[in-house]
Amino acid sequence: MRTYDAYRKMTEEALLPMLASLGHIPSRLQEAMAYSLQAGGKRIRPVLLLAANEMAGGSAEDALPYACALEMIHTYSLIHDDLPAMDNDDLRRGRPTNHKVYGEDIAILAGDGLLNAAAELMASAAVKTDNLRGLHALEIIMRHAGVTGMIAGQAADVTSEGLEPDAERVRYIHEHKTADLLEAALEAGLALAGAQEAEIAAVREYALHLGLAFQMTDDLLDVKGTAETLGKHPGKDLEQDKMTWIALRGVEGTEEDARREAEKAQEALETLPWDAGFFAAFARSLVGRTK
Repeated sequence: MRTYDAYRKMTEEALLPMLASLGHIPSRLQEAMAYSLQAGGKRIRPVLLLAANEMAGGSAEDALPYACALEMIHTYSLIHDDLPAMDNDDLRRGRPTNHKVYGEDIAILAGDGLLNAAAELMASAAVKTDNLRGLHALEIIMRHAGVTGMIAGQAADVTSEGLEPDAERVRYIHEHKTADLLEAALEAGLALAGAQEAEIAAVREYALHLGLAFQMTDDLLDVKGTAETLGKHPGKDLEQDKMTWIALRGVEGTEEDARREAEKAQEALETLPWDAGFFAAFARSLVGRTK
C-alpha cells in the first residue's frame, strides 16, 4: 500500500483528465465543474477507495475511475449544499462558492453535471472488464450516494432545522449525509478487488463509525474553528439551528463520543485478513483534527 499523500496525488492528477475524457462539455459548464473539482480538499473518499482496493490485492490504477467518480459525487453535493436554498454559504475551501462565481443556474447544472459524469465514468470502466466487479462497485457507490443514502441524510437535515434535537434523528442524518459516502469508498474499493462479503461487511462497519467520528469532529470545528483554518465560515450550524451532536450532547459530550466512535472504527478492522494499519491510523487522526 502507498501513503495517503500518494493516493491523493493520484486522484488530483486524474480528476480533470477523467472529466475531459467524456468529450466536449459546454465551456461555461466545464469551467464551473472544474472550479469546484480542483478547489483542493482532503480527497478522503477517493484515497480510502484506492487504499482499500490495494489492501485487498487490487490495482489502484484500475480503481482510479471509481475513485475520481466518487470525488465528483462528493463535489456535486458540496456545490448544491452551498446554494441559497440549502445552507446558503458563500465560502468553500477558502474560495467563493460555485454559485457566487457562476450564478445559481450554472452552479446547479455543474452539480448535476458532476453527478452524471461520475456515473458515466464508472459505467464506461465497468463495461471494459470481463467480470462484474466494476458493476458491483458502481451499484455500491450510487446506492450510498442516492435516495436511501447521502440524499436521504440531506433531506432529513434540511427538514429538521429548528426542531428539538433528537438522538435518533441526529444519528440518522449523519449516518447518511456523512458516513454513507465513506462506506461507498471502502466497500467499492474491496468489491473491485474481489473481496468476500464478510470482508466488505467489516469495512462497512469501520466506515460507519469513521463517518460518525468525522461528523462529530466537524460539528466541534463549526463551534471552535476559524474561517482561516476551515476554509469556510464557522458557526453556520448554530445560525441555521441545525441538528448537530453539539446541540444534543454539548462540546464535552461530543468530544467523548467522537473518541468512542474512532475506537469502534478501529475495532471493526480486527477481523480483516490484511494489514489494516493505514485505516486504523486514519481513524485515530480524526480525533483532535483542526480542519
